[in-house]
Amino acid sequence: MSRIKELQKSLFAGTTSNARQFGMIFTLVAIVLLFQILTDGLTLNSSNLISLVSQYSYILILAIGMLMVIVAGHIDLSVGSIAAFVGIVVARAMQDWSLPWPVAILFGLAVGAAIGVWQGFWVAYIGVPAFIVTLAGMMLFRGGNQFIGSADTIPVPEGFKVIGAGFLPEVGPNTGYNNLTLLLGLLVAVAIVVREWKARRTRREMDADVAPMWISLIRVAVPIAVVLYAAFRFAGGRVGTSFPISGIILGVLVVIYSFITRNTAGGRHIYAVGGNARAAELSGVKLKRVNFLVMMNMSILAALAGMIFVARSAASGPQDGIGWELDAIAAVFIGGAAVSGGLGTISGSIVGGLVMAVLNNGLQLMGVGSDRVQIIKGLVLLLAVALDVYNKNRGRFSVIGSVTRPFRREAPPTGPGSNVETDQEPAKTPVAG
Repeated sequence: MSRIKELQKSLFAGTTSNARQFGMIFTLVAIVLLFQILTDGLTLNSSNLISLVSQYSYILILAIGMLMVIVAGHIDLSVGSIAAFVGIVVARAMQDWSLPWPVAILFGLAVGAAIGVWQGFWVAYIGVPAFIVTLAGMMLFRGGNQFIGSADTIPVPEGFKVIGAGFLPEVGPNTGYNNLTLLLGLLVAVAIVVREWKARRTRREMDADVAPMWISLIRVAVPIAVVLYAAFRFAGGRVGTSFPISGIILGVLVVIYSFITRNTAGGRHIYAVGGNARAAELSGVKLKRVNFLVMMNMSILAALAGMIFVARSAASGPQDGIGWELDAIAAVFIGGAAVSGGLGTISGSIVGGLVMAVLNNGLQLMGVGSDRVQIIKGLVLLLAVALDVYNKNRGRFSVIGSVTRPFRREAPPTGPGSNVETDQEPAKTPVAG
């Protein structure tokens, strides 16, 4: 096999679940570079990158929860309204009750959990389809936002703004860069190396095929180059700015939920329910509990997203949250989730969200009107998913399937001698490599 074919197989068409990030990063980088050329270098400007993360972190947080909802076979149309409702409730609590902002954040998460209990009860225990429950919730909590806020904006205190408009502080010697941001980039680079090293060691211990060292070097070098470049860009912005706190929150959530969906029984149960609810129930999966928890989790994340947006905007208003659910759903589907459920990853959804964010940001930098931006985004979503489905059905190369395969579990063979791959998440621990 030639090195080119070996590289293609290892990075795009392999059957293992090792984090072959090259394909995923290449797709996003290609889009970024396209807009970097079309915008005369504005896309990768430090100020624009910082603004990009600040502006879209709450949508990516929503995409994490939406991924789990869609994988379980549901849809949630209420997340934007829930985010707006919690935002106005928290802002009103801090203004009228003089609630300290750390307590207000916990209060907002509790409100989100209560809403999730309400919607999860109807979906899981009464059996009302999630589409109907969340459609009702979208109207209910949108009206609640306008009622509590009297259709007016409510400012929030300075301390609260840190979760949406704060940045990593300046510490250490004056290097011309934000030292904590550089340190963060270095830690991520080290984590990439350690992950690849552990993956190779695990495959050796299991007597499985180990990719050639030069392929591992590519899988490590490419993401590290991207991470370090981004770190210097974020660290080199104007004085007082660096990597946003909202981006830190997003990163922590990605790590936690990636672990939950890939390495815990609860995460595997979500995929089992979405793949075949009846079979999962017969296998001992508590169907009602899973449906209840994914709906409640979505509302908690929506509450967090709403508070981050309000903190960044410095006030809560009646127009908050409009259309957020559509952006979150688009991110999940562009990231490779199946409409029927049972398939999708946190990493894929984040990349899907970044694709939409960069597309939106790049078109705005080019001076494209908001009306045409919406048209283009809609066409990109439709064409990307339609083309991928078409290619999958005809057995051809699938872009989404290829770039998200490294982050999916591979099911074991379905029969003696079978080497057929499956898109379902299995219940066994993946073999890294």
